[in-house]
Amino acid sequence: MSWDRQINIKSPQELAVMREAGRINAEALAAVAAAIIPGISTGELNEIAESVLKKFGAYSPFKHYPGPYPYPASICTSINEELVHGIPGSRKLKNGDIISVDCGAAFEGYVGDAAFTMGVGEITKENKKLLEVTEKALFAGINKMKPGNFLGDVSAAVQNVVESHNLHVTREYTGHGVGRRMHEGPQVPNYGTPGKGMLLKAGMTIALEPMVLIGTNQTKVTPDEWTVVSLNGMNTAHFEHSVAITETGPVILTVLADGKNPWDVAGQSK
Repeated sequence: MSWDRQINIKSPQELAVMREAGRINAEALAAVAAAIIPGISTGELNEIAESVLKKFGAYSPFKHYPGPYPYPASICTSINEELVHGIPGSRKLKNGDIISVDCGAAFEGYVGDAAFTMGVGEITKENKKLLEVTEKALFAGINKMKPGNFLGDVSAAVQNVVESHNLHVTREYTGHGVGRRMHEGPQVPNYGTPGKGMLLKAGMTIALEPMVLIGTNQTKVTPDEWTVVSLNGMNTAHFEHSVAITETGPVILTVLADGKNPWDVAGQSK
């Protein structure tokens, strides 16, 4: 995919609207997370997210997003070896699956973008480790999102957590700026060198999204032309938050009103 690389520095007023977009996005993700049980279909999860967005006067910037053909749903549902961009439909979740749910919310001209991966019923120790490491990497990267640091500091923090557990970050898909559009500059890889890259400034807003694989960093796109899977068929995980860089440090925009992660409501903890 390509997107506008322009970086938009947000005012306090703009950040306030982005926080509301992020809260709405978190409400949609929390509702989906609470509904994830064996037997539910990914299409039903999409309907749940759409109903929450509509309730709050928002809509998904995912739907009709340009690509090989307009993206047909409001969320992405990626199961097991599917890394990102899985299309919701009739497929039903099974006990032992893991599912990544990516959701955006557009509200009053601004976008919140976040994602999580969670288990369906009982999952293996290997899958639990995969989820825990990916989420830990997300927050390690967020902790580096301060004025005066560099993008390389953020990317390296993600990479170091993942690789210290003998897992792999994707080299082909990245985080990105977010705000007036779902995809703005800068591009934020999940690997990098501390002290390198763009200088971080207050008012920047970034969707940081570690995407982690077992045994390989290589991927391929399936015949539906959207879904990205691991090349070796092993499971994958994806966590994401939209974050504002402020003078006092990073502010996560895509949490619930009480500051909780939307996936924690369903019982998944950091």
